[in-house]
Amino acid sequence: MNERQANPDTERKAQTLVLVPRVDVFEDVGGITLVADMAGVPKELLELHVEGDTLRLEGEIAADAPDKLEAVYAEVQHSRYRRAFALSPELDTSRIEAQFRDGVLNLRIPKHAHAQPRKIEVTVA
Repeated sequence: MNERQANPDTERKAQTLVLVPRVDVFEDVGGITLVADMAGVPKELLELHVEGDTLRLEGEIAADAPDKLEAVYAEVQHSRYRRAFALSPELDTSRIEAQFRDGVLNLRIPKHAHAQPRKIEVTVA
């Protein structure tokens, strides 16, 4: 009796596909605004983390299967968005504001007060 070798083409395991979300970054005198496209991610599966000078965005795409139906064959069963950014020390990560709507994440990261431009008045002596 011969032992049968496993064939990776016929025996598919659940795979997780990691996607890099498209991101636009805008800067003004008060800070930066980051806009990330994370389509298919519900708010409950969105994660934002700041560790040191690194901002990490992650989100799991929720697979929508019609009621009472189950996937018979799926090459990719789970997909995640993942992206990380190195942040400037002039940004105040303790005051990050995040809004998420229709698959679009908007983050506002203000600059520290000492990093913002200020106007100096000149007096006549």
